Amino acid sequence: MKKYNFNPGPSMLPREVIENTAKQILNFNGSGLSLMEVSHRSSDFQAVVDESEALIKELLDIPDGYSVLFLGGGASTQFMEIPANFLIKKAAYLNTGSWADKAEKEARHFGETVEIASSKEANYTYIPKEYSIPADADYLHITTNNTIYGTEFRKDLDSPIPLIADMSSDIMSRPVDVSKYDAIYAGAQKNLSMAGVTLVIVKNDKLGRVPRELPTMIDYRTHVKKGSMFNTPPVVPIYSLLETMRWVKKEGGAKEMDRRAHERANILYGEIDRNKLFHGTAKEEDRSLMNICFVMNDEYKDLEKPFLDFVSGRGIVGVKGHRSVGGFRASCYNAMTVEGVNFLVKAMKDFEAKY
Repeated sequence: MKKYNFNPGPSMLPREVIENTAKQILNFNGSGLSLMEVSHRSSDFQAVVDESEALIKELLDIPDGYSVLFLGGGASTQFMEIPANFLIKKAAYLNTGSWADKAEKEARHFGETVEIASSKEANYTYIPKEYSIPADADYLHITTNNTIYGTEFRKDLDSPIPLIADMSSDIMSRPVDVSKYDAIYAGAQKNLSMAGVTLVIVKNDKLGRVPRELPTMIDYRTHVKKGSMFNTPPVVPIYSLLETMRWVKKEGGAKEMDRRAHERANILYGEIDRNKLFHGTAKEEDRSLMNICFVMNDEYKDLEKPFLDFVSGRGIVGVKGHRSVGGFRASCYNAMTVEGVNFLVKAMKDFEAKY
């Protein structure tokens, strides 16, 4: 049975990325060694890092003066590394979900934080629009896509102070004006690669300004200077990222990923709004194109488990919603096809007809 993978992360990857990475795991670049056992200091692997960096810069049109880093530790480690490197006195945070909230909590270890707005009182079903950004803050931190709750910034925010963004679940799904940001970070396991590597894009001339002495490993300057090779990097995930970036470029780049994201979302939200069994959870103007969240209407609540069993029986996996929201979540990252979305829509229609 063919599987349709709507998992929120680790998530679906293009089939050719999986196959090409698997080949290199068996025999890397004809060396007779596995990708898992080659030296990260070898010229063959340095070429992987160099091409990966070049493709990220090309696909996101990153201007001069920024470094691209491939680090371990996931986005959760960046919750701490961002304030360590950028927070001097005070940082502003926009709280649009659990991950944004956790990022602010980590920042408090390094200085004062101010929550300029929050949608927590509505279980993060919308992105706040009315707020004041303090002019004396060192930076404003935002989470551009809220994986659990299904809300998303689809345009780059204009900020009067330096802007930093966690783009873990929508990076490379649309063009980004990187010049508006001092730093962007993203766990790779949504649109970039398999789990295990974290992308950081950082503006070089904004580093080294904090008054504290930083431990070597959390100082971004360490990794800028060493080209992400200060310590052994996550070798296989970086290679998987390279294959994914090759695929994105071949398919038409970030603009084409954006077009496909809108196409998939329009199909699925259209069915959610039409189907008498379901309704969406996020405010319509803030709906995520990456993580499409919906629940059973109150009168059909007892059909939640039967629906999950129904779609599972058709090979549709990963649509159970996060425990804090309940219901269902269809994660439609770059590798998800229109065919897969239409298959889920067909299952929703068939389930409606059955009940």
